[in-house]
Amino acid sequence: MKSQNELGRYLAVRRSRVTPRSAGITVLDRRRVPGLRREEVADLAGVSAVYYTRLEQGRARNPSDAVLDALARVLLLDPTERAHLHDLAHRGRDGRTAHRTAPPGGERGTDENGEHGAGAGGAGTRDGLKRLLAAVGAVPAYVLGPAMDVLDANGLARSLLAHPGREAPARWNLALQVFLDPAARRMYPRWEEVARQTVGFLRLSGGRRPRDPRLAEVVARLSGRSEEFRSMWSEQEVRDKTFGTKRFRHPVVGELDLAYETLALPGDEGCHLVVFTAPDPRADAALRLLGSWTAAGPAGTNGTVGTVGTNGPEERTQRHRVPPGTVDEPVRPVGSVGSVGPVGSAGSAGSAGSAGSESRVVAERG
Repeated sequence: MKSQNELGRYLAVRRSRVTPRSAGITVLDRRRVPGLRREEVADLAGVSAVYYTRLEQGRARNPSDAVLDALARVLLLDPTERAHLHDLAHRGRDGRTAHRTAPPGGERGTDENGEHGAGAGGAGTRDGLKRLLAAVGAVPAYVLGPAMDVLDANGLARSLLAHPGREAPARWNLALQVFLDPAARRMYPRWEEVARQTVGFLRLSGGRRPRDPRLAEVVARLSGRSEEFRSMWSEQEVRDKTFGTKRFRHPVVGELDLAYETLALPGDEGCHLVVFTAPDPRADAALRLLGSWTAAGPAGTNGTVGTVGTNGPEERTQRHRVPPGTVDEPVRPVGSVGSVGPVGSAGSAGSAGSAGSESRVVAERG
C-alpha cells in the first residue's frame, strides 16, 4: 500500500468534487478543471497558494491541525473524512507505527477468495471474546481485523457469510471475498453498495495504519486482480464501519435485511466486534430458521442444507445442487415465512433428517 504523498492525492481528489457554487464562488470565466482551483482552496482556507500547492505536491510537511481543519471545512469533509485527513497528515509527525493483528504462532496463507486454511482463525482472539461470541449465539457476530480479516465468528455468522455446500473456513477475509469471489454478487443483492463500503473502510484503516503489512497485502492483491476495486480505490472515499443495514441473499432463508452494530474492541487495536440483529419480524423468522439449520449441522455435512416447514401433510424433497465455491440461488421456504419457529414447534423449521409434516431441502455437492 503506497503511502508516498497520499495526503496530496486525497486533497486533489476532494478539491475536484467541490463546485464553485457550493464554496460561494461566482464563476465569471470558463474553467478548465473540475471543482475548485488550488488558489481558491488556499484563499478560502486562509493559507498561501504556494503553501497549498506544496501540500498537494508532497513538498510541504507537517501542516498544523488548524490548517487541516480549515482545509476540511473548505473541502466539505464529514467527520470521518476529516479524521482521515488528519491521519494522512500525521503519518510522519508523531512516528506512529501500525501494529499488525495476527494470531500467535505466525500467519496462515489465504486462497484467491481470501479464505484461510483451517486452524488459522480465532487463535489470536482473547478467551473473553470467544465467550462473548458464544453468548450471543442467537444472532450472527464476528471479530473483524483492520484488513477485514474475520478473526473469529460464532456459528450463525459462519452460516450467514460463508459458502453453503461446504464447511466454513476457520478464518477468511471479507474484502477479498467481496471482490474476488463470484458468489459474493449473489450473496449481496446490493453488491456495489457493499463493495464501496468495503473500499472506504480499507482506505480509512490504511490512513490509521499506514505501515500495516497485512493491509498492504490485501490492497495489493485486490488492485492486481480487480478492475472495479482499482476504480473505487482511486476515488479516495473513506467510510467508517459503525452501524447500518445490510441485505443478504441466502440459499436457505432467501433475502433478508439485517441491522448491524460495530464496536471497537479495547485492547485490540484496529479490531471490531460486528453484531447483526433482526430489525423486523421477517428477518427474525429468517434468523431463527438459519439458527435451526446451523444447529442441525454445518453446510457441507452429509450433503444437507436444512429443513423447511410446510403447511401440508406431505413431505417434499428438493434436490439443489451447490457448486463448490459458489452461492447458489436462494431456496425459498415452503409456506409462509411467518410460520417459521423454533425447532420442534408446529409449522417450524426442523433439523436435517427429521421426519413428519415438514419438507426438506437437500444439497448435493457439485
